[in-house]
Amino acid sequence: MRRGASFCLLFSLSLALLGFVHANPNYKDALAKSILFFQGQRSGRLPRSQQLAWRSDSGLSDGLFAHVDLTGGYYDAGDNVKFNFPMAFTTTMLSWSTLEYGKRMGPELPNARAAIRWATDYLLKCATATPGKLYVGVGDPNVDHKCWERPEDMDTARTVFSVSARSPGSDVAGETAAALAAASMVFRKVDRKYSALLLRTARKVFQFAMQYQGAYSDSLGSAVCPFYCSYSGYKDELLWGAAWLFRATNEMSYYNIFKSLGADDQPDLFSWDNKYAGVHVLLSRRALLNNDKNFEQFEGEAESFMCRILPNSPYKTTQYTQGGLMYKLPESNLQYVTSITFLLTTYAKYMKATRHTFNCGNLLVTPNSLLYVAKRQVDYILGENPIRMSYMVGFGPNFPKRIHHRGSSLPSLASHPQAIGCDSGFEPFFHSANPNPNILTGAIVGGPNQNDGYPDERSDYSHSEPATYINAAMVGPLAYFAATLN
Repeated sequence: MRRGASFCLLFSLSLALLGFVHANPNYKDALAKSILFFQGQRSGRLPRSQQLAWRSDSGLSDGLFAHVDLTGGYYDAGDNVKFNFPMAFTTTMLSWSTLEYGKRMGPELPNARAAIRWATDYLLKCATATPGKLYVGVGDPNVDHKCWERPEDMDTARTVFSVSARSPGSDVAGETAAALAAASMVFRKVDRKYSALLLRTARKVFQFAMQYQGAYSDSLGSAVCPFYCSYSGYKDELLWGAAWLFRATNEMSYYNIFKSLGADDQPDLFSWDNKYAGVHVLLSRRALLNNDKNFEQFEGEAESFMCRILPNSPYKTTQYTQGGLMYKLPESNLQYVTSITFLLTTYAKYMKATRHTFNCGNLLVTPNSLLYVAKRQVDYILGENPIRMSYMVGFGPNFPKRIHHRGSSLPSLASHPQAIGCDSGFEPFFHSANPNPNILTGAIVGGPNQNDGYPDERSDYSHSEPATYINAAMVGPLAYFAATLN
């Protein structure tokens, strides 16, 4: 135990030297806002319960090019495109958050379910509208990204993209199956009919992913690359889909699938593209909580991942900024921080339940070792950092005011009823130094640079653009700390 304690002590001393005092932010407020954010990303006809009133209906003809209804779902980030690959990952992570931490969410649980359902209603349409096809996106990103206009004014081509037996997409199909399977468990006790539909569809989509194997990047080219290329290949999504279907059904056929797929990668990140670490933590649950020896391999792989993340581990491959933030990649770094933090928190939860510890070389790792690092990341994002900047919009006294987001940066329909065309949004709005007129409450932006700096410039999309998958992974840790520390 002494080594585990020394880990926390050394890390806390190093942060103390940097001038940080460990206060507890209002995690409950942050949790509520992290979920509210999804309302600002909604596509389709908005309900009367819409709280972010500066948004209005949009994308009401989505799917028309293919003579199907593909309305609904979420815009991925600061643009007006619906990319199903990251949207499905967002849905899986929101569902996993709700499954693990729903009992800790209090009044936010119905809001989390609503955020999930907004996505799954759309994903169901994509999976069932045309036999033999899975629709995987709406909107031409190359055209959309040349415009700066509100989603309510969209006049760019709403091109529809799909995968099929001839143009496979095992990655996007595997992730869609994972999302539907995970969501089926969220709704199992509150809407059994809907839950059954989600699971039934998940099975079919996964069967399609397995039967017609190939990368959607190869099938769709510039429609998804370089925006959301499947850089890690599609094997991780097949593992991920099988793992979620196994958890949803307990059927050995899915266990046999992920065992038959063979050895996998040992990454030091987790994201919309690379699911290996998520698979390991998800399946390790069975080893730790059920004491199932068949899953010990995944327990070992999950712990190997943690050893690559922990700052005092002899196997660490993860950089940290001087201010204590994990730093993985320069573009939208907080997506990796929130996703990894989710895995740290969740594995610690499994460890606590079984009083489990493990070693990274000679470093003893306890559940609190993982939670300490997870809390440090969450607190940094919420404003405990060298420049006292909260990277969640609308949280705390100092937060990003000029986020790279079309709807937030352009005046709302209520204040400016005239249409703003493709080019008209750049001047005076995009290039303005003024704060965005509409606050996208709860949005977590790409984050600071490796020197803990943040210029708060709208054009600096690598740092100032929010995304659904950044937020989705933050919901679980926020729920955990809200229930235990607030």
